[in-house]
Amino acid sequence: MSDVFSRFAPFIQDYIYRCKWEELREIQVLAAKAIFDTDENLLLSSGTASGKTEAAFLPVLTQLWENPSASVGVLYLSPLKALINDQFERLEGLLEEAAIPVTKWHGDASAAAKKRVMKRPQGVIQTTPESLESMLMHNSSGAYRLFSDLRFIIIDEMHYFMDNDRGLQLLCLLERLARLIGYHPRRIGLSATLGDCTSAVQWLNTDSGRDCIVPKCHEKGRTLRLSVRFFPIKEKIPNSDSKVLLQNYYDYLFESTWNKRCILFSNSKGEVEENIAHLRRIAAERRLPDNYLVHHANISPALREFTEQKMKSSEQPVCTGATVTLELGIDLGKLERIVQTGCPLTVSGLVQRLGRTGRRGGVAEMRFAFRWDMSLPPQEFYKEINWDFVMCIAMILLYTRERWIEPMYLPKLPYSLLYHQTMSWLSSQGSVKPQELARYILTLGVFKHVSKDDYLRLLRHMLENGQIERGEDGGLLVGEKGEAAVNNYEFLAVFSVPSEFSVRCNAEEIGTVQTPFPEKAQFALAGQAWEVTELDLKERRIFVKHIPGISANMWQDTGNEYVHTKVMKKLHEVLCSDEEYAFLDDSAKKRLNQIRTACRNAAMANADISDSENRLAGGSIAFSGGRALKITPTLYAVFPFLGTRACAALMYELRKRGFGANVWLHRYIPVCIEVKTDRSLEELESALAEIKRDGADKYSFNIPDNCEISGKYNDYIPRELLKKQYVEDYLDTADMKENL
Repeated sequence: MSDVFSRFAPFIQDYIYRCKWEELREIQVLAAKAIFDTDENLLLSSGTASGKTEAAFLPVLTQLWENPSASVGVLYLSPLKALINDQFERLEGLLEEAAIPVTKWHGDASAAAKKRVMKRPQGVIQTTPESLESMLMHNSSGAYRLFSDLRFIIIDEMHYFMDNDRGLQLLCLLERLARLIGYHPRRIGLSATLGDCTSAVQWLNTDSGRDCIVPKCHEKGRTLRLSVRFFPIKEKIPNSDSKVLLQNYYDYLFESTWNKRCILFSNSKGEVEENIAHLRRIAAERRLPDNYLVHHANISPALREFTEQKMKSSEQPVCTGATVTLELGIDLGKLERIVQTGCPLTVSGLVQRLGRTGRRGGVAEMRFAFRWDMSLPPQEFYKEINWDFVMCIAMILLYTRERWIEPMYLPKLPYSLLYHQTMSWLSSQGSVKPQELARYILTLGVFKHVSKDDYLRLLRHMLENGQIERGEDGGLLVGEKGEAAVNNYEFLAVFSVPSEFSVRCNAEEIGTVQTPFPEKAQFALAGQAWEVTELDLKERRIFVKHIPGISANMWQDTGNEYVHTKVMKKLHEVLCSDEEYAFLDDSAKKRLNQIRTACRNAAMANADISDSENRLAGGSIAFSGGRALKITPTLYAVFPFLGTRACAALMYELRKRGFGANVWLHRYIPVCIEVKTDRSLEELESALAEIKRDGADKYSFNIPDNCEISGKYNDYIPRELLKKQYVEDYLDTADMKENL
């Protein structure tokens, strides 16, 4: 430590003394050596509260102090304004004695501070991809002045960007910035724990012309305390017994969160609101303080900041209901427990949420609670199974036993982003010759798989629809209809935001909703129930008053969730095993055994008892992956236990062979492929064996015209390109053949 410590600037050494650090962490030592002794990019991947932020900033700021930049020296990029605000407070304290200014630059930041840094560019700028897009699009000369001597680009929560259009947009912006200033600044990526870092390194290095250093840290093992509890309920039978069963579920959530500094995670905003409303009701019935808060994207920024501050500073334990907005690295103080209703969407999400607790060597505790309606009418056996419950068990095993986390997927044909970046650059340049436009856009790293012919097809389509037009000099420029798109503030973001209404109680904004509720209607928001007093459709405002009781609200889900094949394979192992898992309580063990029995009974009903390959050691028939089960005389169910992309590929290959196949999803989990056919089971299994042997050519599939990967600007993309993107980036025949 002493060698690295002595190389830090004096004000940083003083900061370390003030913070009473006894030693530097391994990741901080290795990061400092990489930054001080090389010119390469750097990827720091470790758990929450492991010191990644300091590992990056301490040596970077030392270099900025020793060799001041003639412009802004550090560009810090974050997915959330809240994370910027949190890091701003930490950096301000660190830099107050160093005369290195730090400036927040986003929609809610001070205009005066932005003017100061534009007048005298220096120090650190913290911003989002959307704000950087605005700079390059509307004021490229100002962006050059700000960043002409930029040294470092720090990307926080990098994993959040890596497998979506927003991350690809960020890579385009970094290359456009490099072309503007004439060189590539060093990049430093900060990420939660990654499994295989290969795709992360590839992502971070895109277009940069540098190699990347990934320090190998020997992280100390954490003590994990995990538990899964299952609650059978009977919602379809409205009697006193069913009410007691549901109350048991909410009582458990209350007992798990009461008097604890904790986060109650759910996968939907509607469920967050529902849970917190019931916990507040229980607290009121027991005459206990209301220490419950809500945090999600539809809560107003002011209320979200209030929640974050209260979680940090409140003397009383606070429980906050949240979605992904509190999954990222905002400093929320020492949390004692995480509670999750349902299954996290990914292993990565599970690790992120678990990492919010057990900071700095403490016990990381996470409780999972599932409820399932046992009063549903009888149906096919696989539709009576709560697959997310089984998948949660699989995810826990993948992380605790194998330390496996999903690798990031890098799409090849992001056509929606291609439209967006074309319009953005044209808007910043005015008239551009077609050849120059193609040369500039297609050499951005994220578009390396887009052919010139396909780009020409896109440009012709944009000309036909008035998005762009030809100038008198033959150049291309933004057209009349395109002006309406690029001049809209929402153009800066490449992710879709549903049309929403501002909810106001007196002068205070509570948040937003998607439904224009009429007068007297009641709904939930920010953990409270509201009644509409006035609806202003023109201004898109809903005025409300607070009312007692519990109300509901639903939000449109705009996300795409893809399950990895390794998760489905582990889920299959759980079903075929007889192992009892210590983290399941008695009710969860009972439910898992019921599910295992249902699957084995279905397999036995379809299997030749003499088929020794299909037997488990215990004498029952295995629920084998890739086998077809006969459900009715004309309906079969194939359980390939493949991830989303591979399962879809298998579906299309079966269709090509004349079988009426469709993927059956439980929420977003690709449980099986339903095959409706008059052909025999032997013919279907023979086809599956051939597919396993020969694979499939996805370019020969008959894809319906309406198939596409969702994208904000798909309306401006030719239909044949959207189908091509769907085949290339949604269907995975290689994974299908390898794992069928």
